[in-house]
Amino acid sequence: MQFQQLLYFVAVAETRHFTRAAERVHVSQPSLSQQIRALEKELGAELFSRARGNVAPTDAGEALLPLARRILADAETARVEVQELVQLRRGRVRLGAPPSLCTGLLPEVLRAFHDLHPGIELLIEESGSHDLVRELARGALDLALVVMPLPAASPALTTVELLHEDLVVVSSAAGPAPRRPVRIADLAGEPLVMFRHGYDLRELTVAACRAEGFEPSFTVEGGEMDAVLGFVRAGLGLAVVPSMVAARAPGLRVTALARPGLRRTIALAHRSDVAPPRAARELQRVLLATRYPGDGRAEHAARPGR
Repeated sequence: MQFQQLLYFVAVAETRHFTRAAERVHVSQPSLSQQIRALEKELGAELFSRARGNVAPTDAGEALLPLARRILADAETARVEVQELVQLRRGRVRLGAPPSLCTGLLPEVLRAFHDLHPGIELLIEESGSHDLVRELARGALDLALVVMPLPAASPALTTVELLHEDLVVVSSAAGPAPRRPVRIADLAGEPLVMFRHGYDLRELTVAACRAEGFEPSFTVEGGEMDAVLGFVRAGLGLAVVPSMVAARAPGLRVTALARPGLRRTIALAHRSDVAPPRAARELQRVLLATRYPGDGRAEHAARPGR
């Protein structure tokens, strides 16, 4: 049973005329009649009575008609659904990112993407790079923003560097101003507010302190980004955070780190063995076309066209 045969059958059943049905579906009348006979042969039943020039569905034709209409309607629905995905009117993107990027970088980028494609649903997973790599590997994410370098045992991923971002020291605006700029060695003995385990910023800060020969001293640890900023604002200690986050955090004093300082590289990653869905590829394009503060470029490029 072919799709075209059902289309021709419905046209004949609704027009009660072979010639008019052929005109409706834009096919010659002999071709239409041949396809109807082929369908009848396959089903083993006559679908139309043709007595004295009158064309009417037989009992078998009446039974087939609602089923054929449903099949044609489902096919049209499938065509529309696929077309909407292709044209980015609908769809879903599952994006993973460290919490610091969700605070500082993603809001404006996702707003630009949403303005372009309001029908695309955005699902955001906040976690550290190690966890995001695992989520990419098992297919739970389409794209992820990760801090480079990736763990040595990472699965096969395709990565594109997105930006380089300086880290800065933040302290309470109500407290004494630290010396400018701050060296990593100056943090020895200073009370630090530290992120939870699994946070890329925690690992980076602790590694930098150990490279200077000391263990950092924590007054509070285990927080997410908003909690860490709140603890610093309350005067509980200093924290090392991305410059984009610090620029958007009121009530804090921001101090640069002395050279060579600390810098992190953010990359956009996806699985190498599976192409991202169409909507995810469009978000990838928007992310790569954006200009980010702190990366030596203008804050935001012109929004990319469709």
